[in-house]
Amino acid sequence: MPLLPTLKPKKRYIVFEILAEKEFSFPEVKTAIEEALLRFLGEWGTAKASPLFVKEKYKNNKFILKVSHLAVDEVKAAIILIKSIKNVPVIIRSITVSGTIKKASSTR
Repeated sequence: MPLLPTLKPKKRYIVFEILAEKEFSFPEVKTAIEEALLRFLGEWGTAKASPLFVKEKYKNNKFILKVSHLAVDEVKAAIILIKSIKNVPVIIRSITVSGTIKKASSTR
């Protein structure tokens, strides 16, 4: 029996852009994001936010992160605090938040 729509967790897709001198690979970015989330939110907060990377959509230092609708602001705050990836200074900014992946992909 499938899960009723009212019982499904609501999600949001956040589009981020990395401003840096070099292009980063997906594993480098994923590691940096996971560390930042654990540092800022802790294990409990990260579990409640349930972040999920949309690997297929990573391109040109832009990525999409799927999170719980209740933790959008906390996740944005945690990721924006990243100052370097692999000792390369970076600025990460959020571009948009969307309820559908189609709309989030179109803003990239």
